[in-house]
Amino acid sequence: MSLQQTLNGVMKKIFLFLSLVLLFSCKKKNNAIITNAADEYPAPYFEDDERAQKVIKYKSIVDSIFRKSARVNHNPAIAYGIVVDNKLVYSNATGYTNIEKKIVADSKSRFRIASMTKSFTAMAILRLRDEGKLQLSDPAADYIPEMSSLKYPTSDGSAITIFNLLTMSAGFPEDNPWGDRQLSDTDDELIDLVKKGISFSTTPGLQFEYSNLGYALLGKIISNVSGLHYQDYIITKILRPLGMTDCEFEFEKIPQEKLALGYRWEENQWKPEALLKDGSYASMGGMICTIDDFAKYMSFLLTAWPAHNGKDEGPVKRNSVREMQQPWKFRGLFSNSKNRNGEVCPRTSSYGFGLGWRQDCKGMVAVSHSGGLPGFGSIHILMPDHGVGIVAFSNLTYANMGAPAAQALDTLMQLAELKKRVLPVAPTLTKIQDQIIKIIPGWGEESDGMFAENFYPDISKDLRRKQLNDQLNKIGRVITVEKIKPENLLRGTFDIVGEKGTIEVSFTLTPDVDHKVQYLNFQLKGKK
Repeated sequence: MSLQQTLNGVMKKIFLFLSLVLLFSCKKKNNAIITNAADEYPAPYFEDDERAQKVIKYKSIVDSIFRKSARVNHNPAIAYGIVVDNKLVYSNATGYTNIEKKIVADSKSRFRIASMTKSFTAMAILRLRDEGKLQLSDPAADYIPEMSSLKYPTSDGSAITIFNLLTMSAGFPEDNPWGDRQLSDTDDELIDLVKKGISFSTTPGLQFEYSNLGYALLGKIISNVSGLHYQDYIITKILRPLGMTDCEFEFEKIPQEKLALGYRWEENQWKPEALLKDGSYASMGGMICTIDDFAKYMSFLLTAWPAHNGKDEGPVKRNSVREMQQPWKFRGLFSNSKNRNGEVCPRTSSYGFGLGWRQDCKGMVAVSHSGGLPGFGSIHILMPDHGVGIVAFSNLTYANMGAPAAQALDTLMQLAELKKRVLPVAPTLTKIQDQIIKIIPGWGEESDGMFAENFYPDISKDLRRKQLNDQLNKIGRVITVEKIKPENLLRGTFDIVGEKGTIEVSFTLTPDVDHKVQYLNFQLKGKK
């Protein structure tokens, strides 16, 4: 080899090294760390200190709901648990995990949780993102080179990104029946599938379509980026740090007396379902877990709420955990949905990162994911604003655990009267309320300093004064001014109560540090 060839080889290596350094540096720039958070941020809180005790009071009703479901739907076993304020407050089970040996189910029985595994996969991706090892906007082919040869439906689309895989918007077809039977495929078989080509149902990025294949590819990305097998990464980086010591992926590692065997109900009898071995599709549905352990994971998901100051102590940042629980990809509006009383209550549904998201007509937000495989069915539902959740496992093929779990949770929410957190009133809002009260009824020149530059150009002072006095005359003598109800740190409402009616006062402050009033409205609520 000549000296020039040697130098060329050295220069190529240096260029490659510098390119990798630059790439890694660019990725890290997008993961800014906040170092100047406000110390006085008033975090929302629950007013009721006895929420857990109230829930436990109605445990017999929860038991009856699940026992009835098991009886009607022929579930060999159902195990379930309730989490309140970040801890498991009640768990129970009914039936047998092994019918032949009459092994009774309990909260330590290990069930395959199927697609509930997906949120662990999403969490691992976000952990790698937070470490600067990838970005959600990156093409998936950057980490699985074989994907670069995929033939897309149209020429005007974009290559599949990690975000597309997370939100099930990669353009892959719905594959529940097919995907379940791929669980034991090897890594080579998964890559061979990619090499041969993947059929698209839509152009990537346009719409939600449930894809197990997409989450299998995320598992491969986790392995390629971390240098660990997917299963090892989840166990060492997420499960064990959360104290989840009874969760595994391969059923052969679990003592037989602890393992729930799968069954299907066919021809009026239970028939055993062969347990599927673990493989390259583990990231879409391979985890085996207990109620006790999964409750720790649910608690971790709930501890991210609300946003608050303090050290991050979990395996993934709180902000990233909240990010998982957002409506990233719209799924649909269900206008005919009904509540437990049979009343029509439309709801909207979206998909986050490994978790489903929905909100009903009353503003109730639920985050959840179900799971189904031959021999198993599962569900967990979280109410982040209410700090409560429920989980249920069964060893019946594609068991619908969503119905009894939702019924039990909804019943508990009503009977225990579980409310949302209360947002404390920020000192700034109280100060502005006092200033607003002082301008009534004269609205003199001394008040001008509290208003933003847009305020009087929007509506003149004379007209505002006239409108306010007209409303004050209608409610008669003012009896009281009620406490402010904050909507957030810079917006709130309060009532002026008179002898004949009430005026609702609403205001919004400016985004600058002066906190001036940019919007102020007086609305007559009605006469007494």
